[in-house]
Amino acid sequence: MAFEQAAIKVEKEKEFEELKRAINRAFAPESVQKYLKRVASTGIRIRDFDSVLDKRVLEQVGAIEKGRSAQSVYRELALTDQAQMKEFYLSKIEEVGPELRAKYQKIYQYY
Repeated sequence: MAFEQAAIKVEKEKEFEELKRAINRAFAPESVQKYLKRVASTGIRIRDFDSVLDKRVLEQVGAIEKGRSAQSVYRELALTDQAQMKEFYLSKIEEVGPELRAKYQKIYQYY
């Protein structure tokens, strides 16, 4: 029996989709290396989503609309939406290919 996530309704769909699109753009094949390089240059770990938002990494790689802050969009979300967004982000970082993960192994380390 495989693990299956329970479906939890998103309360703020517009904001949730906006942030989800930004994360998808950051992890798109043509921009993922630029994103990983930016995360590495800030000195944070890739799994630290709160620091990614604090350091405005999504904005720096052009993944979110000009004039918008990923952090402000995230803060507009309900707590359950925020948890789902973190889970979505963590799933995207695990989809990065092994060659890029090896190249940026320092930001992928747990300690």
